[in-house]
Amino acid sequence: MSVSSILSWPVAEARPQWVAAACFVLTIAFYALGKRLYARFKQPWLTPLVIVPAMLAVVVLAMRIPYSVYFADTRWLMWLLGPATVAFAVPIYEYRDLMRRHWISLAAGVTVGIVVAVSGSFALAKLLHLAPDVARSLMTRSVSTPFALAVSDQIHAPKQLTALFVIATGICGMLLGELVLLVLPLRSRLARGVMFGAAAHGVGTAKARELGSEEGVIASLTMMIAGVVMVLLAPLLGATLG
Repeated sequence: MSVSSILSWPVAEARPQWVAAACFVLTIAFYALGKRLYARFKQPWLTPLVIVPAMLAVVVLAMRIPYSVYFADTRWLMWLLGPATVAFAVPIYEYRDLMRRHWISLAAGVTVGIVVAVSGSFALAKLLHLAPDVARSLMTRSVSTPFALAVSDQIHAPKQLTALFVIATGICGMLLGELVLLVLPLRSRLARGVMFGAAAHGVGTAKARELGSEEGVIASLTMMIAGVVMVLLAPLLGATLG
């Protein structure tokens, strides 16, 4: 089948099965390319979570592939977010003594991060008069994707919007975090780790690991605790949103 015939498919028409598989392979290939580019040039706009979705969007839009077709096989990548998050427990266990020494600071950082994120999202939703579904998804943006999706299930928020808000928050948090370090160079590894883990979850944790192993561990711990707390608070959050 030629490229021209693929481009001529109506949007509503079913695509061949290989198209979904090709989307999966293309996603993996673009991610590998994005990691290589970022490792070599270290430019924020070359971060895999920025450049890979951009490249995929160009291909999907050019070939007029519906989201449902793209998601047919790539949904397994979303499932892998759960095991990937759990894997953060390994370095956390190795730094358990650090956790014991700084548990008060970590608890304070997680609490402030959640309160600011949720209250800020609520205020933004009210200010912009967002639809209820959009507002619910926005509330979950402050935690890593696996936790955010679990919260979405409990508060009946669209998962697609939730994933979008979480990724956007992570990217913005990572970029703004770098600016904060330029203006206010925090010397404490604990402060740097908590900042990236609370504000940018998974993306921030990756950035914190570039700063140092201890920063990465603190960011991982902050991200996981914040995610667990948000899941536990989800019923209360759902009742507040109605």
